[in-house]
Amino acid sequence: MLAGAVARLREGGVGSPEHDAAELLAHVLGTSRGALALVDDVAADDLAAYGDFVARRAAREPLQHLTGVAGFRHVELAVGPGVFVPRPETELLAGWAIEQARLVTGRRPVVVDLCTGSGAIARSVADEVPQAVVHAVELDEAALVWAARNLAGTGVDLRAGSMADAFDDLLGTVDVVVCNPPYIPLEAWESVAPEARDHDPHLALFSGDDGLDALRVLERRARVLLHPGGVVGAEHADAQGASAPAVFVDAGGWLDVRDHRDLADRPRFLTARLAG
Repeated sequence: MLAGAVARLREGGVGSPEHDAAELLAHVLGTSRGALALVDDVAADDLAAYGDFVARRAAREPLQHLTGVAGFRHVELAVGPGVFVPRPETELLAGWAIEQARLVTGRRPVVVDLCTGSGAIARSVADEVPQAVVHAVELDEAALVWAARNLAGTGVDLRAGSMADAFDDLLGTVDVVVCNPPYIPLEAWESVAPEARDHDPHLALFSGDDGLDALRVLERRARVLLHPGGVVGAEHADAQGASAPAVFVDAGGWLDVRDHRDLADRPRFLTARLAG
């Protein structure tokens, strides 16, 4: 059964057919991938449900939409249609924000997550730095519903709105601004994986002709939110390892502008410190 599912997923172009076939079966059976070896029989109803899930995944519906959850660092997030599915690469950016928040001493660190989407970064910061005061904002109404669900009970201050003018009440007081903005150029439409292009909100994906429009907005907003010496971090496409940091360098007023690589040694996110 698993072998047949793997073959069907591979034929559909799924990049991780073995993992996804096992994950879907474990989801249907209410167990874990590691425990599948202990399963002797699969009931007819479960077999039918599994076949439906495999067909939908082969049609490139995101795995996380089918299971309803996405793991991110040490937390599990509810996801589905209408919200950007958090990627493992973004865990590095979240880890950086967590490290920076922990460096603040003598008071509670203030962290702002712009374009929070599912709330992945904000929830991770709240989970791993419980003393932090975490704020998050999301513009898309459908994504905001998922963020509210994932951030309920965490103490995160979640607001509806645009990152361009969010948190006027925090101007000049923030220690860490973190953001996973949209960064795909409009002309790259055809190259985007169907899971993202056809299912993630376009507001979370595309950002102007060069993919840097949202990053320019972020630079301007982080400049007024941070106190002197505060830091900002933002994810970008692997082809923007030079152009994304250049947004901050060219704007002036930023120190220690540098880019960071992911575990596959690809440019992944930039960081900068506000001068003053």
